[in-house]
Amino acid sequence: MKKRILILTAGFGEGHNSAARGIRDGLARVAPNQADVELRDLCAEAYGPINEFVRRSYLALVNSAPGAWGIVYRWLDRKTDYDTEFRRLTRLKNHFAPLLAHFRPDMVVCSFPAYANMLQEILGPERHCKCVVVVTDSITINASWYRSPADYFLVANEQSASVLRSTGVVPEKIKIFGFPVSPKFADFTNDRQLNSHNSKPRVLHMIHAATRGAPELAGLLVKLDVDLTVTIGRADKLRPAIEAATNGHATKIVGWTDQLPRMLHESHLLIGKAGGATVQETIAAGCPMIINHVVAGQEEGNARLIVETNSGVIAISPGEVVAQIERAFANDAKQWREWAANIHKLSRPRASLDIAEFLMSL
Repeated sequence: MKKRILILTAGFGEGHNSAARGIRDGLARVAPNQADVELRDLCAEAYGPINEFVRRSYLALVNSAPGAWGIVYRWLDRKTDYDTEFRRLTRLKNHFAPLLAHFRPDMVVCSFPAYANMLQEILGPERHCKCVVVVTDSITINASWYRSPADYFLVANEQSASVLRSTGVVPEKIKIFGFPVSPKFADFTNDRQLNSHNSKPRVLHMIHAATRGAPELAGLLVKLDVDLTVTIGRADKLRPAIEAATNGHATKIVGWTDQLPRMLHESHLLIGKAGGATVQETIAAGCPMIINHVVAGQEEGNARLIVETNSGVIAISPGEVVAQIERAFANDAKQWREWAANIHKLSRPRASLDIAEFLMSL
């Protein structure tokens, strides 16, 4: 009999969706004929335009006023009545309950914290299915993740596992697999040998939603002796400004792409924000990182992970970024080689496949 696995996500940050897709794709590889898998965003399904308005407002807040979001984040972290709060989400509950009755999952995998508490609310303490929470942040982990009756909490690294243990989560419930990046990361091998005499460092500048300063930084980067690629995602309106800033220099400007696993493996250095998905993907690829944007709260821990393991550095202003690149590749790339060796120790490109095998074993 096939195992029925329901994966739940929400579009409040790419880390949630990335983790959910990674697990779905890992299951497709590990158990293509042994599991029926559904991936759903019940917040979007239940609330429609309201959810989209709240989602866009949240993303605008974290990118344009990260300090203000930090206040909200810390307020959420202090709360202890999540069960009461989630009972107010009547429409979500009314959408969730029929899905459970129809699909009858053997397990529910949650990459967004609200669902685990609501699952318990609907099915009660004698629920028939396992509940697995996939924590998408590192070190600074909001209490909404672990103050739930989940059977297991999957974390990306020992640092995050230590945080959960310190809050009273029993060690048997905590599993360290790495972040469930796309299985495509396991298909590539690192080949970043850097010979300072005959090759340029390959730098990937991944522009995030907070685009202020991005053209200025691109204009400074093209003056360095690097092979530069700039990704703008779906922000097509930004392309003319980047083209003007690079002023005809040999720069690849890439829109939305599904080739980031390959691009990260081919790059010597990533410049980008400290989002859960971005940081964990660069770790999976073994690509050192310069972080130029940190959202207060959940992204602080992701940034700490890079800095405390000496796998990269934080540099917020364009001038700081340039200075750090110059330092990284000076003296026969001494600093970059140190970062590369350290991030390689953290890399778990098979995480989604290992998680899929774990889920199938339950």
